Amino acid sequence: MKASHPGSESNVVTVPARPQAVEIDLARTAVVVVDMQNAYASKGGMLDLGTGIDEARIRPVIEAHQRLLPAARAAGVKVVYLQFGYKPDLSDAGGPQSPNIRKQMAIRMIKERPADRDKLIIQGTWGWQIIDPIKPEPGDLVVQKARYSGFAGTTLENQLNGLDIRHLLFTGVATNVCVESTAREAYFREFWPILVEDAMDHTGPDFVRQATLYNFESKLGWVTRTDDLLRVLKG
Repeated sequence: MKASHPGSESNVVTVPARPQAVEIDLARTAVVVVDMQNAYASKGGMLDLGTGIDEARIRPVIEAHQRLLPAARAAGVKVVYLQFGYKPDLSDAGGPQSPNIRKQMAIRMIKERPADRDKLIIQGTWGWQIIDPIKPEPGDLVVQKARYSGFAGTTLENQLNGLDIRHLLFTGVATNVCVESTAREAYFREFWPILVEDAMDHTGPDFVRQATLYNFESKLGWVTRTDDLLRVLKG
């Protein structure tokens, strides 16, 4: 498997994964960090206000990112952040007939709790910002989105193709919503999706996390863990 992107060198490694180990080319790989924003990953943010954040779950997810992202950058793996948010006037949230404005928690909370607007996912607010412990660094790619999937209405696919990236390591929140939506589309667009299960958190009961992981193990991709990736990246 050779990297065809000008200036890159092929570096094929084997990642321990379920249902079986998978070969990836680090020169053609990106970590896709999904929606690690204050609204979703911080106390006092939208998810915490709406359903409550389990700090015992989210803290290890943040720590996994703190270990994984520096190792990925050092190994030449691209780091891509997805950042979910709406314009202040909500013009990109959907019109009156859009299902998005009926199902999206942020839209509902803006109407019900306008005083909490800055804790949601309105562009430029605290809630919209990527959390401080894993802020993007120079050379990272940040792609803004207004729907669950990182491919919906964005330049993500063009940017990945321009970098000749084919293998995508998914982290972030929520396992069963934005991570799954983006990773499914990645599979349909001929990328290789690999979920890093301990570097993501879900919303809702645990069976939704189990269902997402099962679907990717059996039908849509692979599932690995941070420690297994770190051994490969540092090796």
